[in-house]
Amino acid sequence: MAHAEGFVDALLWSAATIALYAVARALHRRRAAWWSSPMVGVPLVLALLLLASHASYGRYIAGTRWLITLLGPAIVSFAVPIHAQRARIRRYWPVLAIAVVVGSATAIASSVLLSSLLGLDVGLRLSLLPRSISTPFAMIVSRQVGGEPNVTAVLVVLTGVVGAAIGEVLLAVLPLRDVLSRGALMGMGAHAIGSARAHHIDPELGAMAGLVMVLAGLVNVLAAPWIARWGIGR
Repeated sequence: MAHAEGFVDALLWSAATIALYAVARALHRRRAAWWSSPMVGVPLVLALLLLASHASYGRYIAGTRWLITLLGPAIVSFAVPIHAQRARIRRYWPVLAIAVVVGSATAIASSVLLSSLLGLDVGLRLSLLPRSISTPFAMIVSRQVGGEPNVTAVLVVLTGVVGAAIGEVLLAVLPLRDVLSRGALMGMGAHAIGSARAHHIDPELGAMAGLVMVLAGLVNVLAAPWIARWGIGR
């Protein structure tokens, strides 16, 4: 009986997730803005469906586990933009290195400060650390440092939504004219959602934002064992 219920959950919640994403993506193409991103609308609608059906978050995750496993191939696919931008990497590697290291350090430091101000427990502190990198990388880092990957994924989405909104305002008011600095702002501050928004503004800007986003994710994954050894909140 439990096996049958698990199969039904997998079928229903997987179908709902995919269908909602397809609809949200179509709407986003017609009205491209940070607030119309599927990363914003789909989680909200799914949360409402879970509340209305009195289903637990655990049932949803159990039913859509196979979708989460697809994050593995997604990580591998990030090699594509790096290869496509290899000429820029060779040309601007000192600036890119500084942007990624400083941006990552700032994100981690702000997470630690926010955790301290809110008095969060150790699990939430560690889950909050990788909030400023894209979801596939963030879930790996969260697992490596002892956080909860599912909680981290939610925090990543919130960071991306807020970061994209603020980033677009900053692009309009700050005296940044170079595409590298503007792209780094969006890619480091709002990862995937910011990169998508940057691409809508200008394809070259989006390419640079995506490059910084991927490099930041790689740096954080490689640094995760040292972060864990540092023992934040332990």
